[in-house]
Amino acid sequence: MTDHDIDRIDHSVLYTTDIEATAATYEALGFTLSPLSLHTGSDRPGGERKPMGAGNRCALFGRTYLELLGLFGDGSVDPWNIRPLIARYEGLHGCSFGCDDAGTVYQRLREAGLSSSGVLPLQRDVATPGGTATARFQAIHLDRALTPEGLIHIAHHLTPELIHQPRYTSHANGAIQLHSVLLVVDDADLEATVARYALTLGTEPVAEEPLRVLSLPTGRMEIVAVSAFGEVLPGEPVPTLPYLAGQAVAVTDVDAARALVESNGFTVRELPGGFFVGAGEARGAAIAFLAA
Repeated sequence: MTDHDIDRIDHSVLYTTDIEATAATYEALGFTLSPLSLHTGSDRPGGERKPMGAGNRCALFGRTYLELLGLFGDGSVDPWNIRPLIARYEGLHGCSFGCDDAGTVYQRLREAGLSSSGVLPLQRDVATPGGTATARFQAIHLDRALTPEGLIHIAHHLTPELIHQPRYTSHANGAIQLHSVLLVVDDADLEATVARYALTLGTEPVAEEPLRVLSLPTGRMEIVAVSAFGEVLPGEPVPTLPYLAGQAVAVTDVDAARALVESNGFTVRELPGGFFVGAGEARGAAIAFLAA
């Protein structure tokens, strides 16, 4: 295993066809969101940057974040083949892991047979107190044939200060970090999926029954067999497999977060160390609030 060339869950990606309604839901859950920002990028290294048919609003925590990704246009522009994913269901279809050296990570993943994307350029314009600036990233995509759960990639932020602006990193619900992302798989696929993520992330899985957990210096990936999913998020449906069922944020005060979320009309269900709001109320993916 590597010495954490991938060091965090950088962000989750929730796909939506109605970015305004989804943003309103997350604001009611107590998140401060960044303004809408439209993506441009290339589908190959060195390629021309073009509109990606998508834009986002984000709940930013200073190093990690939640991305709400909305689709725009008539569908003719979709270089990363996002629309077939959202046709299955609206919700979590993506997860990005963070690194500080995209070239090194790509070489390791290529040698492991996990990626052939190369290091891809990506950028989007963002508003800053001094005017519009261009945030720049590099991305490595895992081969989609190996990731039926969605678009899994590794990101290197070249201009993180433009994304994690202090004016957006304070949240009424007290959220300070993306804690984890939860993947549900068929029982027969559990061990192979855990092995794939262990190879991707360069970290050893740990059993926290019924979960298999892959921890990074910041954040963790959680994987569970569908037969045990009810032990993790009781009462939640499973529309398809594999299924990115939910995400969790760490909050400074669980009781205060619960009071805010309940007062805004959401149904909360208890978890060890916190609570969650189900996918039916949280735009397709459960969201948990856990003690920091």
